[in-house]
Amino acid sequence: MTYYGGKELAAAFRTVRSNTVKAAEEIPEDKYSFRAAEGSRSVAELLAHIAYGNSFQKEVVLKGPSDLKSFDFMAFMGKVAAQTNKPRSKAELISILKSDGEHYATSLEALSEDFLQQVVTYSEGAIPPSRTRFDMLLSGKEHEMHHRGQLMLIQRIIGMTPHLTRANEERMAAMKAQAAKK
Repeated sequence: MTYYGGKELAAAFRTVRSNTVKAAEEIPEDKYSFRAAEGSRSVAELLAHIAYGNSFQKEVVLKGPSDLKSFDFMAFMGKVAAQTNKPRSKAELISILKSDGEHYATSLEALSEDFLQQVVTYSEGAIPPSRTRFDMLLSGKEHEMHHRGQLMLIQRIIGMTPHLTRANEERMAAMKAQAAKK
């Protein structure tokens, strides 16, 4: 028995996605074209990348074979890029993040331990040469967390305090106030 299965993957992903959506909601739409540096993604591009970032997990890891030696990764990513690169409003991006995120989390919930333990083999020369489906699905959450960190830095650059920072500051203030009463 494992302690982290499909239900836990889904719950953890929902937490990550809800924090991404909160950041997307708080950033003003007039800042969606902001780029932290030359050559980096704008806020809108970053959110679209996040929204479609689990495409490989949804279309291949959840549905695909256990041998990806003949899988055309570049063609697949070209299709994902076509979706990601469409211009969208703040409302559209948030809607996609919410609906796609919930659809993906629901898919994760139903996964069995047997499925999560299956090993998927990559094409020759890939590092690592194989991974479990669990690891491949977990990497989608890690990928989103990486990019949400970028969003939080962008929030700081444009003069905002990210909601997770505010919540932590509030907890610390409450703990200090509680300690002062003792």
